[in-house]
Amino acid sequence: MDPTATTDQAPKPKRSRLRRVLWWIGLGLGALILFNALFPDFDLSGQDKVALIRVEGVIIDAQTTVGELKQYSENPLVKAIVLRIDSPGGGVVPSQEIHDAVKRVKNKSNKVVIASMGSVAASGGYYIAAATDRIIANPGTLTGSIGVIMETANVEGLLKKVGVEGVVIKSGRFKDVGSPLRKMSDEERKLLQSVMDDVHHQFIQAVADGRSLEPSEVEPLADGRLFTGRQAKDARLVDELGDLDDAIHIAAEIAGIEGEPKVVEPRRRFSIRDLLESRWSKLFPKLDLPTGVNLKYLMAF
Repeated sequence: MDPTATTDQAPKPKRSRLRRVLWWIGLGLGALILFNALFPDFDLSGQDKVALIRVEGVIIDAQTTVGELKQYSENPLVKAIVLRIDSPGGGVVPSQEIHDAVKRVKNKSNKVVIASMGSVAASGGYYIAAATDRIIANPGTLTGSIGVIMETANVEGLLKKVGVEGVVIKSGRFKDVGSPLRKMSDEERKLLQSVMDDVHHQFIQAVADGRSLEPSEVEPLADGRLFTGRQAKDARLVDELGDLDDAIHIAAEIAGIEGEPKVVEPRRRFSIRDLLESRWSKLFPKLDLPTGVNLKYLMAF
């Protein structure tokens, strides 16, 4: 037998074992990554937690925030939720949907919900905060703006200048109310004002219920005016002055969590679609002409 051949073949089993070890390590890491993606909130510590949910920017859709509230309401280790609100408000319906979701978490899941106001927590942002157990604002937070706004445009004069005539076919005299193609009639304005007044009353009632006030006490504050956090505290629209860390510790204290609270946040999943949309929006800004009736709990800039 050739001793050289034996020497050349000897290391092969070692390399084979090394490959198997590396393969198992890679398989384990892959399984861990997959498990972490499927169960991002899985925790073996058993420690009570405070969940932090952020409501940021103009409120256009409630689905994400409502889903996060539901997720943490069903987690027995989450004893309290802090809503970090940094928003000038937005649509009436999504603001109301988040407001109602907060009330469900409090009433059905028996969770403590605290609002922490950032730079701005106005109009629809305040509507959401009013549903929480306690509102914490920074002294310089802009809040309030309790009111409703509807904006539309009349481009009839512009169309005439460029030789374009708007044509509308309808089956009801109020079907095109708020149309940008013509001037609004007094009767239409009165109709829309009645709608606005009703939605405004809903806002006032929500604040009164959430802040344990009478509607008559809220009405003088509900003319769309802004307050600083300190002014809002004096007006009983805010409970305490403090930052996010203060709100987290207050939530933990009310929920009976001892020691330094562990804070968990929803993981934002990477979306290729969101990335592409953000890139395209920079290259081609969207022309947004207000058309029809669009009610907003939004702070006007």
